[in-house]
Amino acid sequence: MITRFRAYIRKHKKSAPVVFFILGFIWDSLTLGSIDRLYDRVILCVYLSSLSVCLYLYNLADDDKWKETFLEKYEDYFPLAIQFFLGGLCSAYVIFYSRSVSFTKTISFFIILVILLFANELLKKRISNKYLQFGTYFFVNFTFFTFFIPVLINVMNTFVFLVSGGISLASTLFLVTFIYGKSPSTRRELHKGKLIGLIVAIYCMINVFYYFNLIPPVPLAMEKGLIAQDISKANGHYFVTYQKGGFFKDFEEKTIYKPGDSLFVFTSIFAPADLKKEIVHSWQFKNPNTEEWEVTDNIKFEITGGRDGGYRGYSYKTNLFSGDWKVDVNTDDGKVLGRINFEVIVDSTRVPPNLKTDQY
Repeated sequence: MITRFRAYIRKHKKSAPVVFFILGFIWDSLTLGSIDRLYDRVILCVYLSSLSVCLYLYNLADDDKWKETFLEKYEDYFPLAIQFFLGGLCSAYVIFYSRSVSFTKTISFFIILVILLFANELLKKRISNKYLQFGTYFFVNFTFFTFFIPVLINVMNTFVFLVSGGISLASTLFLVTFIYGKSPSTRRELHKGKLIGLIVAIYCMINVFYYFNLIPPVPLAMEKGLIAQDISKANGHYFVTYQKGGFFKDFEEKTIYKPGDSLFVFTSIFAPADLKKEIVHSWQFKNPNTEEWEVTDNIKFEITGGRDGGYRGYSYKTNLFSGDWKVDVNTDDGKVLGRINFEVIVDSTRVPPNLKTDQY
């Protein structure tokens, strides 16, 4: 059976790495759940460690390093293992990033993911291109540490992000230097200075993404965001009354508002256990004269992680006026967790239609 499998792999040598990338992606989608669960953390550590080892084994195989050893018969599988662990890591990141309701803030990562998925077919040398290997490795390495370290230390801020990036950069350069020193074939195929330049460029790119809020502040994620007519709390549960939306909409964005009443914003935000963070509901109105968004209120509250359904909280505002509104749900250091867009229709005679009350 092993002989047949090896023959199959050799026959489909060009497409097999992509297949194993997708298998890794699917496997994680079925098995991973919560970023603060011990199982998930162990699996991600195993993936990254295994990817590092496989890169070392694969790059030294061209130097006949494993000739006449037990590893020689497994050399054909090294690139497949690399793709499997890359797929596993990327799918884990998608699972955790996509928990936020603000897809616009995760689209940049999904674009990078698609590039990773198809890069082997677009590049002539596919996985044997060592610039691609190490560049991709650094990306998944950096992404891993930026949410893994906050989970471990229960602290999340810009300084922790910079420290995480520094650890990732140092560990990647160590692996590159180690393999470069051990592998004559690697030294022939790539220029060390160019490779380091590529890694530093990726490092700078990710930091720019972070600065401009293009990377969601994982491990935090906004799981639910609603505009509500009323919110009450009893026996540890929130009862949220809101206008039911249409297909694929959590709520009706054209919100009927009666002067003198209050309008509520309800959010549930997932955070790992023991992680505390201050959250801001930034209410903004689009001025019809200037077409600019103007902040009317910034309402802060602190969340504590550990609840699977997310930490529940809300803010409210009275004396609203007709027009386009939005509420940005931010961390206290300005990172956007999500955005809730809606239109206020001031009408003292109409009762909001399709009212629904859910328990959270």
